[in-house]
Amino acid sequence: MKKFLTITAMILIILGAAGYAVWLFGTNIASEKIIEKVEATLDDENLQEVKSYIENDSQVQEIVREAATINPDTLPFQTKEEATRLLITKVGVNRLLAIQEQAQNGSMSKDDVLSEIEGTLSEEEISALKYVLYKELNK
Repeated sequence: MKKFLTITAMILIILGAAGYAVWLFGTNIASEKIIEKVEATLDDENLQEVKSYIENDSQVQEIVREAATINPDTLPFQTKEEATRLLITKVGVNRLLAIQEQAQNGSMSKDDVLSEIEGTLSEEEISALKYVLYKELNK
């Protein structure tokens, strides 16, 4: 009986470790694919359009100014890869794609997007997202 329990415990530990590895590598692969897709669609012309939108939107300008004062050492993450992984983990790929589609076709406002993200993420995670946005815009 003791040998059976030991073998069962070992199998459960191995399955748990394998499940965690699949989850970790799966979110890494998904975040890399999303970043590649975004970078492919953001050529110089589109990037200038995004920057122009940011410069003309006072709410986004406020976020960027706030991000400039954030101490990166206090943040849970500092890279776009980590930010993407967090969003995939907390919001989900399907929901992110639905949000993107709804925002593009106008059925979801900027405030709706912000409130959904703010309802899902902690204050520290939101600050880290702002920092990553600021860092990416000022490359």
